[in-house]
Amino acid sequence: MNSSIDVRDLRVDYGDFTAVHDLSLQVPAGEVFGLVGPNGAGKTSTFRVLASLARPTYGEVRLAGVDVLEDKENARRLIGYMPDLAPVPRDLKCGEFLRFYARAYGLGNARECTARADECLEIVALTDHKNHWCHKLSRGQTQRLVLAKTMLHRPKVLILDEPASGLDPLARRDLRLTLRTIAAEGSTIFISSHILTELAEMCTSICVMSRGRLLASGTVDEVRRQLGDDSRRLTITPLQPLPQVPAWLSEAQGISSISLNQGQISIDFLGDDEAQANLLEEIIRRGMRLRSFEEKRSSYEELLIGVAEQSRMDAKNPPSHTPSN
Repeated sequence: MNSSIDVRDLRVDYGDFTAVHDLSLQVPAGEVFGLVGPNGAGKTSTFRVLASLARPTYGEVRLAGVDVLEDKENARRLIGYMPDLAPVPRDLKCGEFLRFYARAYGLGNARECTARADECLEIVALTDHKNHWCHKLSRGQTQRLVLAKTMLHRPKVLILDEPASGLDPLARRDLRLTLRTIAAEGSTIFISSHILTELAEMCTSICVMSRGRLLASGTVDEVRRQLGDDSRRLTITPLQPLPQVPAWLSEAQGISSISLNQGQISIDFLGDDEAQANLLEEIIRRGMRLRSFEEKRSSYEELLIGVAEQSRMDAKNPPSHTPSN
């Protein structure tokens, strides 16, 4: 499958500091692809290179087949870039703001620019705010208005830096639905956040960066496995209290530890979904009547906290290099 975003061996240095270490990733067309990582992970540096706003130390970046580093002008025609906390004017109404940018993009005469502005307002659910002053919008409405401006020229690749920053749950839901609508029309969306929960809700796939390096990439479940956190805690509550854990249960496939506490059996389970289904089937076959059977995995935020803590430890304790003789 041809990649809409193709990054190979990207490195970004600022003097002696390396912000991005040899990053490679490919994103197919129509994906909502998330880049997550703690502060200092290299997200913004990566986005600035993709948006043709910064030149890397070395590497290759292609968007829809166009070399961003060698053909910047044509690459920019394909890109819609939305920086974090993009400003809006105080002296324009929403419709005027979009029509101004539509003319700047060269989208046609006044009628054609107005039609495209209205279309984008409808996509981001701001049609009723067409004649409202930009500076009087809420935070969520402002983010959606800037997104409408970003997609005016029908970019093949949208690069969105922290678009959900500061949004309430309802505004995040609206943004999620808007991004899915845009992706369904064929655009590829590359979106960053330091909040993994936001990306898990919005994206079809994600990657995790820390200290400039790519740690994992794929679906959320695939990222869990790559980060070494595919375990889950199972809590079984029998209908009748048990004096001890049955021996056969302790020997079941995928169980790493098991304990009995206040009538509940707690299991650290390393098996996959199929193994978990087999475990539940075996429990029922053995005649154990259950009041509940619950699964809990590490939350997305716990995963990212683990990445951030490891990054902090690595920064405090860099690897030592023993000089060779």
